[in-house]
Amino acid sequence: MAEAPSPAQSRAERLAAEIARCSAPEAARRLAGASDAVVAAALRRVRTVVAVDLLAVVGEEQRSAILTHLPADLAAQWSFDCGFPKDSVGRMLEAPAAVFAVGRTVGEAVDELRELVRQTFVTYVFVVDGAARLVGVVTFRDLLLSEREKSLGEIMLRDPFSLRPEMPLREAWKATLNRHFPVYPVCNEDGSLVGLVRGSALFEEQAFEISAQAGAMVGVDREERLSTPWQRSLRSRHPWLQLNLVTAFLAAGVVAMFQETIDKMVVLAVFLPVLAGQSGNTGCQALAVALRGLTLGDLRSGRERALMLKEGLLGLLNGLLVGLSSGVGMYVVASTQGNPHAVVLALVVWIAMTLSCVVSGISGALIPLALRRLGADPATASSIFLTTATDVVSMGLLLGLATVVLP
Repeated sequence: MAEAPSPAQSRAERLAAEIARCSAPEAARRLAGASDAVVAAALRRVRTVVAVDLLAVVGEEQRSAILTHLPADLAAQWSFDCGFPKDSVGRMLEAPAAVFAVGRTVGEAVDELRELVRQTFVTYVFVVDGAARLVGVVTFRDLLLSEREKSLGEIMLRDPFSLRPEMPLREAWKATLNRHFPVYPVCNEDGSLVGLVRGSALFEEQAFEISAQAGAMVGVDREERLSTPWQRSLRSRHPWLQLNLVTAFLAAGVVAMFQETIDKMVVLAVFLPVLAGQSGNTGCQALAVALRGLTLGDLRSGRERALMLKEGLLGLLNGLLVGLSSGVGMYVVASTQGNPHAVVLALVVWIAMTLSCVVSGISGALIPLALRRLGADPATASSIFLTTATDVVSMGLLLGLATVVLP
């Protein structure tokens, strides 16, 4: 019969569950009142990147106190990881367990591994030279099928793929997209093995990043979770809403410029949201494809022009088709009202819709590229900027064309 967990273990499990649901700054605030021993026990129950991110935001004194309650090798590894930037491979490093010199024999390695695998999970054997530089990787299959007298250097896979600790996670995802290894070695610039990153951990972080992308497009902080206090959510969201209001005033200003035209042809006001909605959706489709390409590494340098040309062409074709349907709708509405300019209004709607969709498609591709060029997250509030562009262009085109062609 299993023993019931002690009060300290229960507290650690509850704290670990809370930490896993929170962003690092919020999790740090929840440590208040918990002993350093309980915090250390809780951190051992969460993912490495979560534990290291939390240790990086607490004070140096508190971090040192927490680390004293951890095994020396784990404390040293996590302290090392804290020195790397947030959202980098270095924040996810685990100590490599099965590391052997290139001259060791298969028999010696197998004998040591028999004891080692009882203490930790081992996927690959890493082979290093005298300067601790990674020179090869050995799989368990090769170990089992090789003669004991052979050296690891004879059976290893040479020049293995590796990551760099300072590499941003976005770059790591692109580099590992088609590899699907369970474990990736991490080496310094000189090739020295400094740790490993598990493929499952990279996948979890990528899944979190993709889930946060939709919120980032409309100004939601990527760190915000369901458990985030409303005060912090308000501080992070509200500035973007104010920016959105300013951009909405731009669209309203465009409409105000053509107030006289609207007064003459009130039916135009009915189709303003139609154009804004359709062109906005066209832009969002292009934006989604561009962001996905940036996240997965499909959008390589030099292909930006091709992306914008493709989205512009799709905007033209889609605009022609939905513009035709919209033009028919305008003709029906205007004819029902007895408007003598029904045909001209229908033509105006068709042309405005087509051109709006072209501009929206190009904008959807261009905005994340521009944000990346400026050093910002391509997803950050991109939907807000896109909405501004589509509203201003679509309304301006409809009312401007109507002003020019109608008496």
